[in-house]
Amino acid sequence: VTMSRARAAAAETGTLFLTSGGENPTTLNFLPDTHMVLIRADDILGSYEDAWNVLREVYGQRTLPRTVNLISGPSRTADINQTIVMGAHGPRRLHVIVVG
Repeated sequence: VTMSRARAAAAETGTLFLTSGGENPTTLNFLPDTHMVLIRADDILGSYEDAWNVLREVYGQRTLPRTVNLISGPSRTADINQTIVMGAHGPRRLHVIVVG
């Protein structure tokens, strides 16, 4: 189980925007079986465009972090025999904790 922080979310798709950095390494998004993500209620925005605008305000136009991972739920694939497998490329479970 790992916990990380989302900088923004797009309500239109339920997508979390997680930025890489020392306090929020990208590996937390992909390695554990269970990923818990903390987000402030004020950081849940309407659209992708709104979320990108907030990231530009937080980091500046030319200093976005190396990685911004967009996560909309647990990873899944049906590549083999059209059978859905959860956690094929990342966590099997995703829990989002909204504060504020």
